[in-house]
Amino acid sequence: MSPNAAISVNGVSKRFRIYKERNQTLKAAILRRRRSVYEDFWALRDVDLEIPQGSTYALVGDNGSGKSTLLKCLAKILVPDGGTITTRGRMAAMLEVGSGFHPELSGRDNVYLNGSILGMSKKEVDAKFDEIVDFSGVEEFIDQPVKNYSSGMYVRLGFSVAIHTEPEILLVDEILAVGDAAFQEKCGEKFAEFRRDGRTVVLVSHSMPQIRAMADRAAWLAHGRIRDEGEAKVVLEKYADSTRANVRVDANGRVRWGSGEARVEQVELLDRHGTPTGGHVCTGDEVIMRLHYNAETRIEHPHFGFAMETSDGVYLWGNNTRDLEFDVPYLEGRGSVDLTVPRLPLQPGQYIIHGSIVDTSTLHVYDYLRDSARLYVARGIPFESGGPLIMDGRWSWPAEVHE
Repeated sequence: MSPNAAISVNGVSKRFRIYKERNQTLKAAILRRRRSVYEDFWALRDVDLEIPQGSTYALVGDNGSGKSTLLKCLAKILVPDGGTITTRGRMAAMLEVGSGFHPELSGRDNVYLNGSILGMSKKEVDAKFDEIVDFSGVEEFIDQPVKNYSSGMYVRLGFSVAIHTEPEILLVDEILAVGDAAFQEKCGEKFAEFRRDGRTVVLVSHSMPQIRAMADRAAWLAHGRIRDEGEAKVVLEKYADSTRANVRVDANGRVRWGSGEARVEQVELLDRHGTPTGGHVCTGDEVIMRLHYNAETRIEHPHFGFAMETSDGVYLWGNNTRDLEFDVPYLEGRGSVDLTVPRLPLQPGQYIIHGSIVDTSTLHVYDYLRDSARLYVARGIPFESGGPLIMDGRWSWPAEVHE
């Protein structure tokens, strides 16, 4: 285990038995004169991982890929059939709604029960009780039996207890998807605080936007094995491509996917006079994004779209003709369509633009061209201090100051 690792996984395998025919009683076994029929299912096979201290680490993959099994092995809920897992620091886990809760006890009693399961003393729980309840937002129901709680209330209270144990390592499964938007925002802030404090979070989620926003490293599991591991942006792109139909690299080395009845041939960036800029613009400029297409067959009521990311993969913006109620009756042959941004609200930097053509529902993709254009923004007017966006804020004194 390297000095900067919070968790080291070496050659871990986990097997489950799937029974085809099972003897339910001793009598059945004697009468049938044979043992239960089963086959082995390997949920994990020879998994090697090292999770750095202070990282937010995501486990991604399809259903049945082994993500949750690995997380339960890390939490010592399951014992591997092979390999070793070494951890450094106090660990807390939130893997299932209501795990560690007794349904007949009140929320108050369950805070103490769950806290003790996670290694807290009664004195520690006493000291943090008000913080736990306040973070969970269930003050009004804290003395009610938790069997009357909604799944969201279960999650909020359980997660609040887990994070207030001040673990060096926090394991979190899909359950955060149960919480409401305000609670998820709280969790995001808490994860950011964990990272600043040098704590480690291991996260399983099917929400790609959530993982992109939180994780700095990721592992992609497929059929119980590690398919890829490394920087989150790179791993998530590879995993996302694996879930899409007809992903391919074109003659220009660009990644695209879709059924292909229409194609995004290129995206041009023009100034307000319609002159190509080569992607070089300034803050506050008017920018025209021109999407050139070729429809080999007639397509009724399609929609065009653009998306933008920062150079490090943070999703910034999306715009499509359906949301703006711009009607496109049909496509046939070659043509182009323009989207005008009156005043570019971006700070200096490099940005990546993706172009797409989809059907009227926006669910079926005819063509999606990743990295179809690059936007290189230089300092212009207005200019502000930092971050990717320019809000064009204006300072002033309140009127009463000058009275």
